[in-house]
Amino acid sequence: MTNRAILLTDGLLSTPNAKTAHGLIRGTERYTVVGVVDAPTAGQDAGEVLDGKSRQIPVFASVDVALAQVESVSYAIVAIATNGGILPPTLLETLKECLERGLSVVNGLHDFLNDKPDMVALAEKQGVQLIDVRRPKPRHELHFWTGEVKQIRAPIIAVIGTDCALGKRTTARLIREACGRHGLNAQLIYTGQTGWLQGGQYGFIVDSTVNDFVSGELENALVTCWRETHADVLLIEGQAALRNPSGPCGSEFLVSGNARYVVLVHAPKRTYYDHDPAWGEIPSVESEIALIRAYGSEVIALAINTEDCTLEEAVMYQKTYSETLGIAVLLPLQQGVDAVVPVIQSIITTSHAD
Repeated sequence: MTNRAILLTDGLLSTPNAKTAHGLIRGTERYTVVGVVDAPTAGQDAGEVLDGKSRQIPVFASVDVALAQVESVSYAIVAIATNGGILPPTLLETLKECLERGLSVVNGLHDFLNDKPDMVALAEKQGVQLIDVRRPKPRHELHFWTGEVKQIRAPIIAVIGTDCALGKRTTARLIREACGRHGLNAQLIYTGQTGWLQGGQYGFIVDSTVNDFVSGELENALVTCWRETHADVLLIEGQAALRNPSGPCGSEFLVSGNARYVVLVHAPKRTYYDHDPAWGEIPSVESEIALIRAYGSEVIALAINTEDCTLEEAVMYQKTYSETLGIAVLLPLQQGVDAVVPVIQSIITTSHAD
């Protein structure tokens, strides 16, 4: 089998629900993405749909059209994120088409394909795989927190956000790449299914892990990565948000992961958690920084998600936050993240001195 894959987005490519596809379109070392199946945007370049940048990844109206135009495809990847991780019925039919066409299916949702007898039978008949990325590890593979994380000498930086779907993973990857360009060995700990799909070597999937072992799995990933790579700095991909009521997350990274530094991601035009007034208003950046400080960690940079902003508005927010917060303020997609690298270099130097 090759690692060539098509992404399935069930018509959601241009929406935040396709954030898994968005991550894979921007980059993955595990698969070679050769097309996207998304009827509403068929005929366009997936990168153009995502952020206006051509990436030579065509969008097709159907699986049949994609396979007629792209050769040597081995995988179809479920590239959407739904509430509760449920597979939409329309997508299930598409997955059966993929299996019938001899493709293995990679599924990042909580709705496991290997629990569906008809899908298992079809995969066996065709001699292909059903890969449920989010299936929990067996108990004997899980780790309990031990305190070993405190032996890590490299600084640990958590990239967390004020809400879900803000670009935390993308920001973390961009920081890792920027550090590499400046001669720093930065390693990324993935904590979600997309991080694994993008080729992450160290990490675990937070929302598939029994709560008792979240801290231990995080610690094990950090310690193993540091020992095997001799990293100068470790980056943790954040999930959800400290105060998002649908799934508050982040304190584990600060406390159990011993992340003493934070890059905070924020969308200044987003008012409510997950855009839902019933979930409550998102607190101010200043409030979130104060909360992170209460955990004993320091926000070293703010990354702005520019949804619903013009470029002029984004630059205005950047200038305002820079003046009021006194930290590096990044526009990751428009300007990159190199401005935070000197801050990280200084932290590394200080940690070596200690």
